[in-house]
Amino acid sequence: MRLTIERSALLKALNHVQSVVERRNTIPILSNVLLSAQGDSLRLTATDLDIEISEAASAEVERGGQTTAPANYLYDFVRKLPDGAAVKLDVSGDDPRLLITAGKSRLHLPILPAGDFPSMPSDGFETRFEVEPTELGRLIDKTRFAISTEETRYYLNGIFFHTVANGSGEAMLRAVATDGHRLALADYAAPKGAQGMPGVIVPRKTINELKRLLDDAADLVEISVSPQKIRFALGDAVLTSKLIDGSFPEYARVIPKSNSKKLKIDNKAFSEAVDRVATVSAERSRSVRLALEKDKVTLTVNNPDAGVATEDLAADYGDDGMEIGFNARYLLDVAQQIEGEEALFELADSGSPTLVRDEADDKALYVLMPLRV
Repeated sequence: MRLTIERSALLKALNHVQSVVERRNTIPILSNVLLSAQGDSLRLTATDLDIEISEAASAEVERGGQTTAPANYLYDFVRKLPDGAAVKLDVSGDDPRLLITAGKSRLHLPILPAGDFPSMPSDGFETRFEVEPTELGRLIDKTRFAISTEETRYYLNGIFFHTVANGSGEAMLRAVATDGHRLALADYAAPKGAQGMPGVIVPRKTINELKRLLDDAADLVEISVSPQKIRFALGDAVLTSKLIDGSFPEYARVIPKSNSKKLKIDNKAFSEAVDRVATVSAERSRSVRLALEKDKVTLTVNNPDAGVATEDLAADYGDDGMEIGFNARYLLDVAQQIEGEEALFELADSGSPTLVRDEADDKALYVLMPLRV
């Protein structure tokens, strides 16, 4: 294999694929990236056996072929090369190493046989549809903060994608995430071909890798779904991932349907006030108490070890007075998702779930479980 490739093209592809590679591997070849040179392109592939990302980049291929080399060393070296450099990759039969040359810089890296590199089967995808990258990114951004990090409840360690009919009977592609203390939901008009897709739980790591790819995507994203795998094709990049094998809970049961008390508040002022009073909150509970009365909310954090913080905020509220507590971090996470100037809280009582809506985005909602105060 011998080729020349522009440094920025190689770096972009390496940046996308190398993040899948685990730093510590008991299987040596999983620390490597597969380099496949053919025609006028170089395709790079990396995997951790659960996720596989491959991306092609334009190259002047003098001699086609395949090899694998350590992903982190290759990425770090290319990253430190000057912008605009022409990078030459060369593997000859008499040297069991990859020679990387750029100007006066040279690096020899050990290689492993390409034939030993594991590949993820690309068959069995029965559902296929296309989504705008901005819309897919929105579904992820609106929900991924609520993904559980508790490994024992593995079925909550991802985003649940499925199709539903909304109140008007329109088919929607829905993303839901919950950790048991909060829930985030976002809808998007289901694209042609998405209706009837199996409900799938896409793992947290896959979601994070996909978001990195979406940040650079310009064309439509082709999504292929099977009961065990999901694949995202974004231009020259393809991400294939195993799905979480489990049943997502009946989330609709925890979404309040008849919370009658309505609180409307300036989202920016509210989030800044929460952040200020949370300065003295206990690290474990991060509890902040909201005291609601006519057209006013009082935020209080009382920590015997650190002090008491209180702040009053003007609000649109006309129901009976009540007190309710929330995790400050959860309030701030939801506030970051609100696009409009105001957040709408729909409450029942101090012990029941609270619904939060964004008046600028009627296709997203959030549920927060209260804390005892």
